[in-house]
Amino acid sequence: MKSGRHAKILELIGKYDIETQEELSARLLEEGYPVTQATVSRDIRQLKLTKVSQGDGRQKYTAFLENGRELDERYTRVFREGFISMDMAQNILVIKTVSGMAMAVAAALDHMDCSEIVGSIAGDDTIMCAVRTVEDTVQLMERLRRITEG
Repeated sequence: MKSGRHAKILELIGKYDIETQEELSARLLEEGYPVTQATVSRDIRQLKLTKVSQGDGRQKYTAFLENGRELDERYTRVFREGFISMDMAQNILVIKTVSGMAMAVAAALDHMDCSEIVGSIAGDDTIMCAVRTVEDTVQLMERLRRITEG
């Protein structure tokens, strides 16, 4: 049921300029999918829908594909803009960011295919990443350095 509803949501936002959750709920009901506002809200999060400006001051929902080039570039840009420096302590990578950017940079790291990272914790301006090995940490730092240099 959920996968069918998700497919219908993607179809609807591709076909219509849907601005609100209420409008999306009404369209789904017309298509035979009675939903609550909480369900629509959850579906929007799960599908990673976002609103984009249409140029006339109005907005509409749109989907960005996880593996899309546009999204990859956005994460790279967030990483570059927030990054200040990095250092390592054995297999712990510490990344310093612009104040208030640590969570955004950590989210970018999560989407940048850094399989060496086991997990990370972000504060206000610092990210601590647990990396599998010391060697992986050195390699990851080199890869991230290349990203920051453009």
